Amino acid sequence: METESEPYVRLATLRQLHQVVAELNTARSLADTLQTVVDGIVRGLGYELACVNLVRPDGDLVVAAFAGDPAAEALITGRVGSRGAWERRLTMGEDWDGLRFIPHTEGWVLMEDDVPQWHTDGPDPRFQDEWHPEDRLYAPMYATGGELLGVISVDRPRNGRRPGAWGREALQMYAFQAAIAISNARLRANMQRALVRLEREQQALRASEESFRQAFEYAPSGMAIAEMGGDQHGRLLRTNDALCRLLGRPASVLRRYSFSDLVHPEDIGTLLRTSAEGGRAELRLGRRDGTYVWVSLRNSVVADAADGPRFLLTHVEDIEERKRHELQLAHRASHDSLTGLPNSAELRSRLGARLCRRPQSVRASAVEALDAAYEGRPEAGGAGEHGFPPDGQSHGQHHAYDGGYPAAPAAGQPADAFDFPGAFPGSPDGPYDHHVHTVAPATDVDDGTKGLAVLFCDLDGFKSINDRFGHHTGDAVLIEVARRLTTCVRDGDTVARLGGDEFVVLADGLGAADAADLAVRLRNAIIPPIRVDGRAVRVGASFGIGWASCGMSADEVLRSADQRMYIEKRSRSKAHRRAG
Repeated sequence: METESEPYVRLATLRQLHQVVAELNTARSLADTLQTVVDGIVRGLGYELACVNLVRPDGDLVVAAFAGDPAAEALITGRVGSRGAWERRLTMGEDWDGLRFIPHTEGWVLMEDDVPQWHTDGPDPRFQDEWHPEDRLYAPMYATGGELLGVISVDRPRNGRRPGAWGREALQMYAFQAAIAISNARLRANMQRALVRLEREQQALRASEESFRQAFEYAPSGMAIAEMGGDQHGRLLRTNDALCRLLGRPASVLRRYSFSDLVHPEDIGTLLRTSAEGGRAELRLGRRDGTYVWVSLRNSVVADAADGPRFLLTHVEDIEERKRHELQLAHRASHDSLTGLPNSAELRSRLGARLCRRPQSVRASAVEALDAAYEGRPEAGGAGEHGFPPDGQSHGQHHAYDGGYPAAPAAGQPADAFDFPGAFPGSPDGPYDHHVHTVAPATDVDDGTKGLAVLFCDLDGFKSINDRFGHHTGDAVLIEVARRLTTCVRDGDTVARLGGDEFVVLADGLGAADAADLAVRLRNAIIPPIRVDGRAVRVGASFGIGWASCGMSADEVLRSADQRMYIEKRSRSKAHRRAG
């Protein structure tokens, strides 16, 4: 959980966090929701113990759910702590961006208050960030209006350490989603009670209608009533203020639409697949200004005992912030935190997506071709082995410096020779004949062959700058070098940072002379002085040009370019290298 330098660990944590957050909305009652909250912490966030202290109507907090230790659960579940004692705890210790951490050195004063507690004795920490059994970490949960809903308490991290920045952010995000789930569970319970009264107590219809109206109109998230059946199926009959604000449209205008009129064109299939009763979907709805917002839709059927279903009650929850966080976390896992360039893992992924395991000159046997064809089928999962990136990533989607685009066909190849995973296995030539092979020029002399050039860049003189002026200056130099490199390449090229002072440029559709010219332009862009804090510093650059070719792995391609770079570096004097 805390190996934050590893992007793969972050991605695994993100998947676990996404899974447990998704499960929060599957519970049908408030009690199930509370238990799901604590179970999710133990299962997905790396803590052995977790409990939810829920605010009661009188203001005190009761231990409503516990996970991780049956003995502790039996001892403190249902016990109550006063509001004053809790407010004292939430003002002590250290503020971790919304979380509250009370180290054992300060928490001894809380041993005698009335808040239910459970801890085991243990040795003093051996190092600074080791977790002590009497350390306390709380995650307050607030409603939309800022009202305290409850407090999540966690204990005993599985790695034995206090959570770092990544672990704290994950716990904070989870507490935010848990607060929404608890509010929604309460709202659903209120709505269900209102609907039962509408069905069973005709004599109290007016009072029940008012209760329903209050819950509908003043719900913190969007609500809508839509028509069921007939030619007007799905047309919005009534919307609350929260939904009108979310979509930027007045209620009178929304009554002209159905959700199918407002949904993003790419999400219409998701909306149609959502069942009427109990259906859930995450999709984008259009605002008045032409933008789209991510929402979670949940449908319930408001039924009439005599005539059957009458209309749909739809709960619309704004999940734009969660989607933004997910995208940000995914971007952090695949990009360098200092320069913003794709990192080593992302570079290898992009490079490997262009390579198949078989060189162009090798013809597959009938059995091998059949195996390769089925390996590339979508149901096989993962990246295909014929040059397509995994998970639907498109080389055509790019921005500024880390995009990519399809390679130009090599000499003698048809322009439309794309490889489709799951190609027809009965083809006599096998699936590799449909793959645009990545080929390399035969020599350094330009023979007209266009390929995927891999330019390996190592900065000359960078270590001395770090040693003389410090890491702050060194970081500023790396950021400026990254900026200069990205301004010298095409939108479709990739500039990545491997680490330290090493960069790699992927440029497709180049010949040998084109690649050499590009290396010269990049070197000339790097060598002008860089000003940092009023001081001018200079670095040089050594470039090695390698070529990606089918039959090679991404590591082999990078190793080849790295070796060429060191040959080029050794061929120039040290003074000449610093001069560019």
